[in-house]
Amino acid sequence: MRKFAYCKVVLATSLIWVLLDMFLLLYFSECNKCDEKKERGLPAGDVLEPVQKPHEGPGEMGKPVVIPKEDQEKMKEMFKINQFNLMASEMIALNRSLPDVRLEGKTVVCPIIDVISDDTFEYMAGSDMTYGGFNWKLNFRWYPVPQREMDRRKGDRTLPVRTPTMAGGLFSIDRDYFQEIGTYDAGMDIWGGENLEISFRIWQCGGTLEIVTCSHVGHVFRKATPYTFPGGTGQIINKNNRRLAEVWMDEFKNFFYIISPGVTKVDYGDISSRLGLRHKLQCRPFSWYLENIYPDSQIPRHYFSLGEIRNVETNQCLDNMARKENEKVGIFNCHGMGGNQVFSYTANKEIRTDDLCLDVSKLNGPVTMLKCHHLKGNQLWEYDPVKLTLQHVNSNQCLDKATEEDSQVPSIRDCNGSRSQQWLLRNVTLPEIF
Repeated sequence: MRKFAYCKVVLATSLIWVLLDMFLLLYFSECNKCDEKKERGLPAGDVLEPVQKPHEGPGEMGKPVVIPKEDQEKMKEMFKINQFNLMASEMIALNRSLPDVRLEGKTVVCPIIDVISDDTFEYMAGSDMTYGGFNWKLNFRWYPVPQREMDRRKGDRTLPVRTPTMAGGLFSIDRDYFQEIGTYDAGMDIWGGENLEISFRIWQCGGTLEIVTCSHVGHVFRKATPYTFPGGTGQIINKNNRRLAEVWMDEFKNFFYIISPGVTKVDYGDISSRLGLRHKLQCRPFSWYLENIYPDSQIPRHYFSLGEIRNVETNQCLDNMARKENEKVGIFNCHGMGGNQVFSYTANKEIRTDDLCLDVSKLNGPVTMLKCHHLKGNQLWEYDPVKLTLQHVNSNQCLDKATEEDSQVPSIRDCNGSRSQQWLLRNVTLPEIF
């Protein structure tokens, strides 16, 4: 019996040691796997499947997504849903991250907006050398960052750019501050004008609007909108622009009304609450905004005339003919309706039509329309209210009527005192405003 009991003790002890050895072997084996995973940057636990390297996937590193031929028809059908290539969008990986930026106070910030093709989702980087502005028609435009802003930042392009306006779709703002300054104008409809309205409001009511040059956000720019505008796109946008002009632009709204006379017939609704908001926030006048925030605005702060420039001999008026930058200015029968025949002779002695200035680069012309550069030079004109002449200072020649060779383009010739070189600068009477 004693021998049997002794054997049971030995067997039990041996079994315990075997189990302990197995436990230790399993433990250290698992720890080695953990260390291996850590070295590879993987979490402990189940072994992950090999992942595709970022630069190998569709659309990675900004490359266009190529849709196979057999999927082209399906791609076109999906495109109609939201007016961009949904198939390409769904093929691009989502394992990306953005830094968590939290802002306080009255500074509103925007990123540099990079372009994503709505067809292929190719990624194209935006520029840190442009900022937001607008023209007389209250269309948002990108313009070069002026030298004064480069000087303020002492040439450091990593510092934020103070921008007069924002594009509108991408910005970061403190929630309480957003509520304080009146969120969006609820009287506006669908789309259009809200970006300028909130930009004016931020600056005029004590805030700051900046573009953070180290922040980039890609945006799909669609060629068409997937939503409708009841009454037409123009009707909606004109209503929205009228609201922002009436509330924030003071007397400078006349530039908008004169160049776009049709908008004065558009009903813009009740703006009493927005005017009350402006009074409550003790916001500054629009002239302050032009003077301090946007001195290089396309709307001149000081000007001698705003209206038609009429030739004494032919009774015709300068007309931009809806032409674009780098094209010749035109001359046509005066119609007194504003629009394309609205020019401003500014205190800086420029002749402006919207964001273009009359420019002469050589003797005898031609007279072209170029972006206003505010540096005088080829865009400097001297008007003599007695002789009624418009003399181009650099060439020392005078603006003249059209030639026989081109009856719709004014010329520039040696000054001779003739009636064909006399011009009347008349302020256009505003159309009746409803």
